[in-house]
Amino acid sequence: MSRQRWLNLISIIVIVNLLQFSPIRAEGAVVHAVLFYSPTCPHCHKVISEDLPPLIEKYGKQLHITVVNIRLEAGQALYQAAIKLFNISKDRRGVPTLIVGNHVLVGSKEIPSEFPKLIESFLAQGGVASPQIPGLKVEAAPVDDNTPKAEALDSKDKNLLDKLAHDTIGNSLAIIVLMTMIIVVLHSLVHFKKNFKHGSDSLKSDWIIAFLAVMGLAVSGYMLYIAMAEVLAVCGPVSDCNSVQKSEYSHLFGIPVAVFGVIAYMTILLVWSIVRFSAEKIANLGRIFLFLLTLSGILFSIYLTFLEPFVIGASCIWCISSAIIMTTLFWRIRAA
Repeated sequence: MSRQRWLNLISIIVIVNLLQFSPIRAEGAVVHAVLFYSPTCPHCHKVISEDLPPLIEKYGKQLHITVVNIRLEAGQALYQAAIKLFNISKDRRGVPTLIVGNHVLVGSKEIPSEFPKLIESFLAQGGVASPQIPGLKVEAAPVDDNTPKAEALDSKDKNLLDKLAHDTIGNSLAIIVLMTMIIVVLHSLVHFKKNFKHGSDSLKSDWIIAFLAVMGLAVSGYMLYIAMAEVLAVCGPVSDCNSVQKSEYSHLFGIPVAVFGVIAYMTILLVWSIVRFSAEKIANLGRIFLFLLTLSGILFSIYLTFLEPFVIGASCIWCISSAIIMTTLFWRIRAA
């Protein structure tokens, strides 16, 4: 075989392979997808405002994304229907969730990583219809250049009464706990000289402090898991903790607030253990440190608990539980 024939054969093979592995968009093909989101979720806001617009601009009418707000009753019903239809496991339940074809993408990392490849694949196959989720109307709320960005910030535009009414029971409980914490702190400041009237002996034998610290560590650890795994928390009927966990206030300096709770409770448990087995001088220093640490903890809890009903418009039963635990710790250490 001549050299020219070899070159022609190689060229044909290369062209065939390029055609085989490079998706060809069918004319008129459209990829339909559904995005479940929450207006107070920073991960959702990133996907909607940063990751999806370039794809919408690139594919134009060949890409249609329907957004569903799970904070609305109808949206939550659709999300539950999607969970049942696609058999979404508990560890992958959370927003943002994007469904295209039979693929379920969850989180602000998975969606931008996998969705572009799926778009190309489905376009090469002639497009894909919207997921057949019972009750879904694909024309109801398509993603465009304005709607998602405006909706992602709508919680900031609500007045105070609307925020309080959104989670009446949870917000009422948060306000009661908030007022209790403020009263406890004010009482302690008024009677500041009495805080260290006694020695550290009663503190050494107070096993309730260790028990409360372990309980607080468990609560904070669960909230940290929710933040890191980007899954929905088990909230119960008295609060809307997922709105709190997905809000911008769930992070401080880019770190999940739950991290500070874990560190605080671990430190309380460690210092109490040192106090229990130390001489009087070191034990008294440890008691002062515990007092200051729990005082800082209750002041931080006051700040976070205030944000829930009055700024976010939703309250977290786990956050409220942590606030109650920290308040009780502060009171016992103060009175020891």
